[in-house]
Amino acid sequence: MARDGAQGAGEIQNTQTHGGPPIRGGPARGRSDGTRFGREISDISGVNDGARCPAFSESPGRKTKARQQLLTLEQKCDVAKSMHKQMAEDLKRAKDLSERELDNYKATLEEADIHLTEVKKECCQFDRDIGKALRDKKSVTMSAEKVIRYIEDKVKAKESLIEKLHQKNAALLAYKKKLQIQLKQQEEMGEGLTALDFEQLKFGNMKCRKLLDEQNLRRVELKLLTGKTLHVLNSNKEKLQTLTHESDVLNSDSALRAKLLIKFEEETKQAEEERNKAEVLNRKLRGQLADFHVPHVLQYIKVKESHGQLKKSVKEWERKVEIAEVRILQTLKIYIYIPELCFLNDLIIIIPDGTKNVLKILGQASDHCWSQNSSSTTCSHRCWIVWFLKQQKLNMS
Repeated sequence: MARDGAQGAGEIQNTQTHGGPPIRGGPARGRSDGTRFGREISDISGVNDGARCPAFSESPGRKTKARQQLLTLEQKCDVAKSMHKQMAEDLKRAKDLSERELDNYKATLEEADIHLTEVKKECCQFDRDIGKALRDKKSVTMSAEKVIRYIEDKVKAKESLIEKLHQKNAALLAYKKKLQIQLKQQEEMGEGLTALDFEQLKFGNMKCRKLLDEQNLRRVELKLLTGKTLHVLNSNKEKLQTLTHESDVLNSDSALRAKLLIKFEEETKQAEEERNKAEVLNRKLRGQLADFHVPHVLQYIKVKESHGQLKKSVKEWERKVEIAEVRILQTLKIYIYIPELCFLNDLIIIIPDGTKNVLKILGQASDHCWSQNSSSTTCSHRCWIVWFLKQQKLNMS
């Protein structure tokens, strides 16, 4: 539609440039013709006035000439009709040109409105896709790459749209050529279109344009709805991601709490077992406490006295043992004579049975140690041992 308007405007400009009838040429021509017609009428009226007023007539020759220039009423009517017809044609032509120019202007305004709507939509999409990311994110490099990618995608989309429009234009041109061929064939066959057919075609064209406008508006609404849907989808995706993260956190928390619950149940079970054991022990102790009888005081005194005597006797016997050990050390003399194996430095001690404390006192734990009943012939070394013990039968018990 805008292209047709531009072509119409170009035709008007070409018409004005190449000397054709201008846009306002009709009314101008009407004014010039009316002026000429008025001049002729004034001339005619002047002639008539001169004929009526002989004072203004200078000579009979001029009067004859004025009479020859007079027009009849029929001629005047014909002149007026021709002038009226010419003015009507000029007005119609100017009206057609004005309507065409008005249609061109309307188409231009409509195209500008559509272009403005598309620009606003593109601005909104750019602000939603790129501007918001640029304001939120700090990574300028990624944002620049995103802007370049966005512009490349838009350029590709525009190129595809241009290709589609070229194909559509080619199809329309082919259809136009086909219609022109059909029209030419109809004109050749004498089946020319009448004014009624043109009116029907005009009405159909208006109806198609109205339907096309509605479809364009519907398409724009659908695009806006698609943008809103994408915005809602992105927000829902972000919410879904947040909820998924929260769900993972809650699942891990629930698993941890389940482990703690199992641990608490085990501890509770163990505490229950300990409580049962404590109850059993408590019942046992209570039973013992119930069966316990305190002894008599005299019996307690006797036991206490006997205990003190036993402790005293133990102390006395310990003292006697110490004295006996000292006496053993004083009376014990060891003579070791090893003529052949003196370099071994072996100490062979023969002690009586039951004198274990003697070794502790001497502090000599020999490798070869025999009791009094042991035989010296079992020793691997040849040695003579002389053991002098003044008291062979020392009572150590």
